[in-house]
Amino acid sequence: MTFPRIALPTWFDAIDRSFDASWERLRGIKVLDTMFYTASEVGDFGMIWLAIGAVHAAVGAPERTHDAIRLAAALGLESVLVNGGIKSLFRRERPGWEQDRPLHLRKPRTSSFPSGHTSSAMTAALLLSDSFPAAARPVIWGLAAVVAFSRVHVKIHHVTDVAGGLVVGLVFGATVRAIAPLT
Repeated sequence: MTFPRIALPTWFDAIDRSFDASWERLRGIKVLDTMFYTASEVGDFGMIWLAIGAVHAAVGAPERTHDAIRLAAALGLESVLVNGGIKSLFRRERPGWEQDRPLHLRKPRTSSFPSGHTSSAMTAALLLSDSFPAAARPVIWGLAAVVAFSRVHVKIHHVTDVAGGLVVGLVFGATVRAIAPLT
């Protein structure tokens, strides 16, 4: 069965061009390139979030194991939903990149919209916020923001892809919280 493809509004392109032109001055700054390329790499397949959940469970109380399992299951379902479902509805082209990248990155074959890295980062940040102390939550959300914007920096996503991933991730994370709250 073939599903219809949904066309994104044309004004997305104007937002993307404007944002990308502003962001361009940040590309090529070694410290930013290193930070964003690394964040993009460790965000692949939700690795950073699974690692944080596993370490948090390993050094904590027994209930943290449940937290880590909930996180891993949620990220697996989120990946199937976004990469296997939502992206197939849009089939959006990724940003063009003509020159060599300063660091190697895997280039996904799926649609650009929405950003799966962003969706998993938002889902993970929301769920990790349930089990981390309040003082650690800004660090978790900051890391999620870096992973999300890394995709724009490395030109694998448009900023509107990141915005779409943010919405999907927050809605999915809130749904998981409602269905499987921590006890």
